Amino acid sequence: MPAVDATLEVTTVFQKLLIANRGEIAVRIERACAEMGIRSVAIYTEPDRFALHVKRADEAYFVGDDPLAGYLDPRGLVDLARETGCDAIHPGYGFLSENADFARICAEAGITFIGPDASVIARMGDKTAARDAMRKAGVPVTPGSEGNLQNLEEALRLADTIGYPVMLKATSGGGGRGIRRCDTPVQLEQAWERVISEATKAFGSADVFLERCVVNPHHIEVQILADRHGGVIHLFERDCSIQRRNQKLIEIAPSPQLTPEQRAYVGELAVRAASAVGYENAGTVEFLVKGNEIYFMEMNTRVQVEHTITEAITGVDIVREQIRVAAGHKLSFRQEDIDHHGYAIQFRINAEDPKNDFLPSFGRITRYYAPGGPGVRTDTAIYTGYQIPPHFDSMCLKLIVWGMTWEETLNRGIRALNDMRLQGIKTTAPYYEEILRHPEFRSGCFDTGFVPAHPELLQYSAKRNPEETALAIAAAIAAHAGL
Repeated sequence: MPAVDATLEVTTVFQKLLIANRGEIAVRIERACAEMGIRSVAIYTEPDRFALHVKRADEAYFVGDDPLAGYLDPRGLVDLARETGCDAIHPGYGFLSENADFARICAEAGITFIGPDASVIARMGDKTAARDAMRKAGVPVTPGSEGNLQNLEEALRLADTIGYPVMLKATSGGGGRGIRRCDTPVQLEQAWERVISEATKAFGSADVFLERCVVNPHHIEVQILADRHGGVIHLFERDCSIQRRNQKLIEIAPSPQLTPEQRAYVGELAVRAASAVGYENAGTVEFLVKGNEIYFMEMNTRVQVEHTITEAITGVDIVREQIRVAAGHKLSFRQEDIDHHGYAIQFRINAEDPKNDFLPSFGRITRYYAPGGPGVRTDTAIYTGYQIPPHFDSMCLKLIVWGMTWEETLNRGIRALNDMRLQGIKTTAPYYEEILRHPEFRSGCFDTGFVPAHPELLQYSAKRNPEETALAIAAAIAAHAGL
């Protein structure tokens, strides 16, 4: 647990805060507000009328029948904040969280945007500009284009120079969209129009760039915090290598694969990156790591879905620090105050059917029982009887487990997943149990190729009972120990 300077725990933060989001992250922010004595204001569209974040807030306001429009209206949300007497807006993640115009409109209205300055969001949201900034700061980037590609011919020439496979990416992309791996010139030609079309529809920009594809790397991201007084620190790294089609499934902190020297190096790189762009508030710097090669991938200018596991290993309340920093206060601690203890794993429990190509499984939850016990946390906005709407992301629950050792954390994860009862819909929870039992994952030696390399894990049987779970854990421990 980091040492906190009590003199910094002042009461001058905000009086009332509007949360420009929904679901579990809105509930998470409401909890932080409650602890800090800040009145929370929720928003909701028609599908969220009975949502938990609406019930949990001090005030809640209807923003339209359309499922998404009300959450994506920057001026409407700022007007609502002013009308309801809010002096700050927290965007959470997704939606408008990395929208530079939203941050700018907040500033013009005298409403504090809990995040970095609009200019930083714009710069880091443009991936070619971000890569350029990192080069100037001495942060290594993957070989590739130094700006946006002008045409397919330029892309083909560059790919021949840096070598296949390559990644064609939308400059304004994110969330795994607007990305194609190309192993041959033919595939690059086929992907060109698709990526441009997807980028235009999803992000309103046809700009794309090219970089060398690092095959099956470790996906490592570093949590940073920065204030306006020059304080910049990192809270160690998370391993996000367990993913499917560029979508994260399971995240681990710290990475069981980095050496102490690599851990120190990526932490220093993340701080250097944040300092170079004048970053303020919480953010994440993402890297691709393969052997001794470490490359900057992107910077996320918001709180991450997986901030929970960093909180578990460091004891730092990241959302609280976001709010304090946005109010103009210094960070509560220095880099030397931060240490990490044990391991934490987060499971994104999605309303999807893994045995049916992960098709969405929206519907009414007929029974929900949250697992508990030592080292177990759930972040969610669902409850028994809740109807999961089909208009939003399929994640309905984040299950977080912590343990002093890697082995303890794995076993606690299996126990917690098995304890949880979430009925009425299909979820990814049983699939995650199979991953945690796999010897390769338990050894800590996995990369972004793990999920596609093990399709057999999708063929799991019905959920095991506690006795079978205990036997499976014992067998996995024995296999890992070579007994």
